[in-house]
Amino acid sequence: MDYAKGILPELDVVKVSREISSFIENSLIESNAQGLVVGLSGGLDSSVTAQLCTEVVNTHKILGLIMPSQSTNNEDINDAISLADSLGIKYKTIHIDPLIELVLGVCTRSPDNEKYKMASANLMARMRMLILYFHANAMNRLVVGTGNRTELLVGYFTKYGDGGVDILPIGALYKTDVRMVAKHLKIPENIINKDPTAGLWPGQTDEDDLGIKYSLLDEILYLITEKGMEEEEISKKLRISLDEVVKVKLMVMSAEHKLKMPPMPPIVR
Repeated sequence: MDYAKGILPELDVVKVSREISSFIENSLIESNAQGLVVGLSGGLDSSVTAQLCTEVVNTHKILGLIMPSQSTNNEDINDAISLADSLGIKYKTIHIDPLIELVLGVCTRSPDNEKYKMASANLMARMRMLILYFHANAMNRLVVGTGNRTELLVGYFTKYGDGGVDILPIGALYKTDVRMVAKHLKIPENIINKDPTAGLWPGQTDEDDLGIKYSLLDEILYLITEKGMEEEEISKKLRISLDEVVKVKLMVMSAEHKLKMPPMPPIVR
């Protein structure tokens, strides 16, 4: 596993885990909700999030939804089921392909178009959001998001898809931080060490999509957003090309709209 090189401050995983669990508990109290619904992918982020939920919420008030498609590998499904069993939370497995096909069947299809491929991938994320919210609404529960700070900053999530949630417990943690918390929580090593993937198509991985390793991406993001360093300074500090830093900066700028409410015209009366 490729970890960061020490640029990010060391995380007090005990303190952070406690703070996140308290946040989850307070969110439930403030919303007057009766439980939580979380998507379980078998990956690092959802596993850490689910376990943090169990630290403060009775397991019978947590529902895990496993929502595979034809591009989801069996290892991820098995890991999601094993995690739910080990945590003692109820789970349901809902295959989303039939639902995706229904939607695509009434939409214009252009299978050879690259944008069509991405639209179909985004549809998968949005379908999962619909399923999560159906269960949450029916049970008066909160939808718990599993996105981390790295993904949020560069926009590596689907707007109104996996970005459509009620709370984001690990949203302030970089991917590197999430791995540290996972070790503290004793998340299974095979989950910690597997290549992160959104499962959008066979063989897809996050780092291939992003074109950069999470360990380096986290360091660049930290220096940009929390240290306010300029591109040239970051390039020299990390001993990487200026192009790599500029690429990440552009990703951050392009993703800003995903983190805001839709714009409205300023009407003056």
